[in-house]
Amino acid sequence: MSVVKINALTVPAELRATLEQRFAGRAGIVEAADGFEWFELLRPVEGTDTYLVYTRWRSEEDFQKWQASNAFQAGHAQAAADAAGAPASAGHPGGHPGGHPGGGHPGAGAPAGHGGPAGHPGAGAPAAAAATLWSFEVVQSAAPRNDKA
Repeated sequence: MSVVKINALTVPAELRATLEQRFAGRAGIVEAADGFEWFELLRPVEGTDTYLVYTRWRSEEDFQKWQASNAFQAGHAQAAADAAGAPASAGHPGGHPGGHPGGGHPGAGAPAGHGGPAGHPGAGAPAAAAATLWSFEVVQSAAPRNDKA
């Protein structure tokens, strides 16, 4: 049974472009993970300042393996370096699409961004003021039918 991880990221209007650029800079990394099924970054349209980061995984075990992977850690190090304008360093903790709570990065269950305290939008500062990780099991789904005439 597939599992879905949704990160709800509260992002001030002036940092929306920063958040989107950080995710775009890591495009392609999570897609190579075993068990990865889907990713979407959902921009709020009206009435909220909350982005949703949607990832779908074949299993909870696959999601946990992604979090523990070298690609996950290397991607976080690169994203942090990009945000701070410095070279990447191995072993930097953080988050990606489908990330973990408390990482302090996009896709994590804590403020999005890399380095720096929340509320300080300078280089390397978090782009989100707050974040929450939601976990779901897929009970039912639907796709377009191919027999439309």
